[in-house]
Amino acid sequence: MTHSSAIQTSTTHLRALRQPMSSRPRIVCAYRKIIESAVSQVFAISLVDLGQQTRGQAHVASARQVAMYLAHVACGLSFTEIGGLFKRDRTTVAHACSVVEDRRDDVLFDSVLELLECAVLNMASFPHQNDFNNPQD
Repeated sequence: MTHSSAIQTSTTHLRALRQPMSSRPRIVCAYRKIIESAVSQVFAISLVDLGQQTRGQAHVASARQVAMYLAHVACGLSFTEIGGLFKRDRTTVAHACSVVEDRRDDVLFDSVLELLECAVLNMASFPHQNDFNNPQD
């Protein structure tokens, strides 16, 4: 795939994200799975821990905050949409984004976030390679 077709594919997905939530559930759920997969690997936590309803341990809560931040920054989802995906209130999502943004002053943490943002955007640009609804296993 050429650079221009990758940009066009990414632009198509960003247009889909601008549609109302009710008409785009599949792509939004795909973004959540992409983000959770990347975050769980980088922070070495299980997907089960990341998806827990309770706060859990501090490192798990921190990873969940990063996942919510990526959903907002990299995927352009609103706080309300992210809250629905992660079963949290929109104010919790806003707090998570604020906490993560404050932590970006740490050079190492900022580098990790930049890499995660790139990974999420790259994986989201090629949805046919990330078909979570039809696993081949």
